[in-house]
Amino acid sequence: MNRKVTVVGGAGNVGATVARSIAEKALADVVIVDIADQKAAGVALDILETCPIIGSDSRVIGGSDYAQTANSDVVVVTSGVPRKPGMSRDDLLNVNFNIMKAVTAEVVKHSPNAIIVPVANPLDAMCQAVYRLSGFPRERVIGMAGVLDSARMSAFVAMELGVSVENVHSFVLGGHGDTMVPLPRYSTVAGVPLTELLPKDRIDAICTRTANGGAEITKLVGTSAWYAPGAAAAEMVECILKDTKKILPCSVFLQGEYGINNLFVGVPVKLGARGVEQIIEITLTPEEDAALKKSAGAVKELTDVIGV
Repeated sequence: MNRKVTVVGGAGNVGATVARSIAEKALADVVIVDIADQKAAGVALDILETCPIIGSDSRVIGGSDYAQTANSDVVVVTSGVPRKPGMSRDDLLNVNFNIMKAVTAEVVKHSPNAIIVPVANPLDAMCQAVYRLSGFPRERVIGMAGVLDSARMSAFVAMELGVSVENVHSFVLGGHGDTMVPLPRYSTVAGVPLTELLPKDRIDAICTRTANGGAEITKLVGTSAWYAPGAAAAEMVECILKDTKKILPCSVFLQGEYGINNLFVGVPVKLGARGVEQIIEITLTPEEDAALKKSAGAVKELTDVIGV
């Protein structure tokens, strides 16, 4: 294969899930980079040995040397300290910011034309850090958050209504945190707005569970989720490599869209080979707009702390 995707932090749960998903779909060759070099090599070998079973010709290698990542098309950054029970995404701010500094320098050095997909929390602030540190255009730094949040909402809607998840399309905007903004009005089941299918109390319960989706899993498992986040990042990579032009909710750098300036916030975007090819602006009610601005404000508090 002549496409290459690097997964930084790929020896961890989320990174390994991303790497496996990409190899499973034969989207590209995969390089797993991690400070735990032997584990990275072992995870890569395990995934590589899976490829004959699933019929994929992806090459998968791993280690700690960024030289092997040279000229990657996409770099998914999953490295960072995972969330522990009782820990908010924001508690991770400073430690993960320092990790982003080191990772971004290596990515810029070895893959100056790559598209970077940050996954580490607090997501929107880490995206802004990578964007500022890399000097890349905003189209090439795209945070994975909304795909995951929308998937969680869709799972809960499908469970509530007893329908196929393929019929459900959920819409979540805002920062990847407690202030995210699920939009039931734009969420549909077989084209029918969710607001016509469920009473307000059930919709409110789904929205609350969606906003707390990460914390719910952390409480149950003892660490951050990895299957759904990994699959979400892999879907973004697929859209980029295949140039699908699929519209997905992602954290991107806004410059006036939605009345928000110079800040990474989750909004619907068209993803393709150039990264963010269009930011889709939808009409919000005053209440929805206020919730989005509040979510953006929470992101800005974090970016101010780390000076990005």
